[in-house]
Amino acid sequence: MTNSWASSPGRRRNMQANRSRDTQPELEIRRALHKLGLRYRVAFAPEPGLRRRADIVFTRARVAVFIDGCFWHGCPKHGRSSFNHNVDYWPAKIAANVARDADTTQRLHRAGWLVLRFWEHEDSAAVVEDIRRAVRTNAVHLHANEEK
Repeated sequence: MTNSWASSPGRRRNMQANRSRDTQPELEIRRALHKLGLRYRVAFAPEPGLRRRADIVFTRARVAVFIDGCFWHGCPKHGRSSFNHNVDYWPAKIAANVARDADTTQRLHRAGWLVLRFWEHEDSAAVVEDIRRAVRTNAVHLHANEEK
């Protein structure tokens, strides 16, 4: 283990096992959206020039959905503020993730996307309803603008 960010080989294996997509909260929300008849893209880059992927993308309605993990994205409720291992690495890593999230949201907004961000711990039924409402509203709004 040369020049690894991990504090030990065991920690490295543990962290590498974390999923970047198809997490349990994502799957639960996607299943519910699909049952409602909504169709979407998964782990899709909404803007070709922006090398960042949203968890769920409604291309026609121009809605990008992110389900942010509490640890990785600095949740104020469940994120960690102190670390026992690699104390130089983790605060900087999470701060960089938060900054990248804000930049992604800003860039997508400028490109005409509606960006929805939810925490993994949020009630999935409420999240699904928020997404459903936003997709329907944004699709109607975009269709009305096309007819003008």
